[in-house]
Amino acid sequence: MTSAMPRAALVLGLLGLVPFVAFAAVVRTGLVLPADPARIGAVLYGVVILSFMGGAQWGLATAAPGPRPRAFIVSVAPALLAWASLALDARLSLLLLTGGFAALLAYDLWTVRQGEAPPWYGRLRIGLTGVVAACLLAAAL
Repeated sequence: MTSAMPRAALVLGLLGLVPFVAFAAVVRTGLVLPADPARIGAVLYGVVILSFMGGAQWGLATAAPGPRPRAFIVSVAPALLAWASLALDARLSLLLLTGGFAALLAYDLWTVRQGEAPPWYGRLRIGLTGVVAACLLAAAL
């Protein structure tokens, strides 16, 4: 596997941070919006992206030879956790999503060390997850 990070992965990953940063800024500055920005922006987008990141693991699981129940379980768990977060108030949802992103990052880094994901994937995930977690925590606090 190549260790060079595809430019498209980096650019699109950074673009995916825009809603997190925007809604964290809205929450922290107190800007009034017609709907609760923590719920609409940070929580719902967090649910979508955490589910998407689980889908990335599903892709790795289906690409590998042989049965991999662990990989399939881990790939579905983020979507289930994200869905469950919708039943909580916004602050708790944001904290649960932060934990979900952190846990998935740990697993993603493990898949890189095992050679199941390309080396650049870990570097990308560390940077992106750091910004996501900071934004979710800023909105929660």
